[in-house]
Amino acid sequence: MECPKERGIELSDHVLPGGLAVKHCPSCAGNWLPVEDYTVWQQQQPAANTPAVPADLSYTPSLLDSRTALCPNCRGFLSRARVGSANPFYVERCPQCGGMWCDRGEWEVLAGLGLHTLIDQLFSSDWQSRMREREFTTRERLALIDKLGSDLAQQIFALAEQLEKHPNGDFGVAYLMRRLDK
Repeated sequence: MECPKERGIELSDHVLPGGLAVKHCPSCAGNWLPVEDYTVWQQQQPAANTPAVPADLSYTPSLLDSRTALCPNCRGFLSRARVGSANPFYVERCPQCGGMWCDRGEWEVLAGLGLHTLIDQLFSSDWQSRMREREFTTRERLALIDKLGSDLAQQIFALAEQLEKHPNGDFGVAYLMRRLDK
């Protein structure tokens, strides 16, 4: 079985922390998770909750993360699921056979976030929608800081949080909108 990212490199048997048997690339340190092995391993894990969208990650993705990959099992193109917003990485999965690819370090990040037992959910439209919403919110906050400066932006973030929690917060928003609509 050939590495999906480093063509010509053969994958070897390996076991990830937690006991999951995978095929490992000795060159790029990526891991192929055969769907059958992953499913058996996943069923042996404690029940997990629906994954939360992670905060910004302090992980530097592999340089190979952006490289298009072919399934080492059936040679189809791998689809990608985004994890993280400001500094994302992509977990890949074969739409035909269901096998998954994690580039160097991605399994460890997924495990640290508690997502390693829920990888299939990362490919759902709900997860991807939440990732896009998180990215939009992050960009919006950065734009506000850029336009108004950090101090005023932080005050606005704090006020917005207070208004969201207040039962009559919509009156405060309406007041501000009237004041600024001149």
